[in-house]
Amino acid sequence: MLKCLHEMPQLCQQAWQMAMRFDLPSDYSQVNKVVILGVGGSAIGGDLVSSLAISEAKLPILIYRDYNLPAFVDAQTLVIASSYSGMTEEILSPFQQALETESKKLAITTGGKMKTMAEARNIPVFSFDYKAQPRAALAFSFLPILGFLYKLGFISDKSADVAETVPVLQKLSQKISESVPVPHNPAKQLAQKLYGNLVVIYGAGIVSEVAHRWKTQLNENSKAWAFYEVFPELNHNAIVGYQFPPELAGKAVVVLLRSYLLPHRIQLRYQVTCELLERANVGYQIVDGDGTSPLSQIMSLVLFGDYVSYYLAMLNKIDPTPVKNIAYLKEQLAKDRGEIGGNF
Repeated sequence: MLKCLHEMPQLCQQAWQMAMRFDLPSDYSQVNKVVILGVGGSAIGGDLVSSLAISEAKLPILIYRDYNLPAFVDAQTLVIASSYSGMTEEILSPFQQALETESKKLAITTGGKMKTMAEARNIPVFSFDYKAQPRAALAFSFLPILGFLYKLGFISDKSADVAETVPVLQKLSQKISESVPVPHNPAKQLAQKLYGNLVVIYGAGIVSEVAHRWKTQLNENSKAWAFYEVFPELNHNAIVGYQFPPELAGKAVVVLLRSYLLPHRIQLRYQVTCELLERANVGYQIVDGDGTSPLSQIMSLVLFGDYVSYYLAMLNKIDPTPVKNIAYLKEQLAKDRGEIGGNF
């Protein structure tokens, strides 16, 4: 897992370059909506794309996490199925259903059944070879989709943003790497603050789904309870819940992910929310993004969170890579396939 963290900057550059070389059918630009099929580590890339593109894309980009394809998928829909292994049943099922529609289709995977299904129907497959847990291959589930949306004319060119982001990530990685001692390493310091506590991540706007990423990384890498909330919605409910149970206040820590690109009114909400956390005696910490572009702000916060989750795993004395509970769940689901006659 540590090796994957070290490789994140170069993987972002590699994934973008691969996407720029990848050819898409010309009629794929003739759609009015995009549906991204994915779950877990293969879906978070779509989430980040959606939060980044929403300010300029002229069509909706929806992330779908379930077995049955939405009924609105039609000939004017681009369906992007993202599955690292190509064997994820929650993706194979709606992807197979998409094959029976007139929608435009694209697969992103390392192989597996999904690649076989796509190639049998002459559907484009963006295939990559990177041995890791799906969550550690984020660059390949995020940057290519962003690149495809640009090539199809739905968003502006992000090449300059990628060029800025890579060195930003390299510099950040050097600042928070395992060789940097705790007194000079903000990621290690935050992991210590989170150790033994219930963690809640707050985000807003372009970093809303980064908060989601932090939550899932703390779950999977650190094997820890974690949840996430989003501004301004959390100001209409979550802030009222700080009061009870009173004993939880001393065992909860809120991490507020922030970007200088967020609107003034949202920035003010961060400030007032921190005041309310202080009144409730709930610990909190603000983490700001690096760089000037939205992409660098997003990816720097992603990388920082990935390192924090790794260091928290070390504090928990647990290997961050295996996900035994997920493996157990899949084993139990596999036993049921014969009974229900399922294909996946």
